[in-house]
Amino acid sequence: MSPLDTEVRVGTVESAEPFPETRKPEMVKLTVDLGDDTVQSAAQLGYHHDPDALPGTQVLCALGLGTVNIAGYESEALTLGVPGDDGNPVLVRPDGDVPPGGELY
Repeated sequence: MSPLDTEVRVGTVESAEPFPETRKPEMVKLTVDLGDDTVQSAAQLGYHHDPDALPGTQVLCALGLGTVNIAGYESEALTLGVPGDDGNPVLVRPDGDVPPGGELY
């Protein structure tokens, strides 16, 4: 486990699609490959990221936080982002390609 209280691992987005059924704007459903596992995540990424361009993108995911049901979709990981100039989420990503599953330290 990293020095953080939560495990943060790198994953590669396998699929992404808009998720308009939620009450939050610009939500996206993600399937993320963590190397030894695949997880689902829902994230408000549509402000700065085109869902069609996300497959193949590496992201950081917080794990072990429990599963959240969002409009019938089981989100198993928190895809990490930081506020952009407009206050909306921008993905936190590795600077270069790294093996999926690597843990933040």
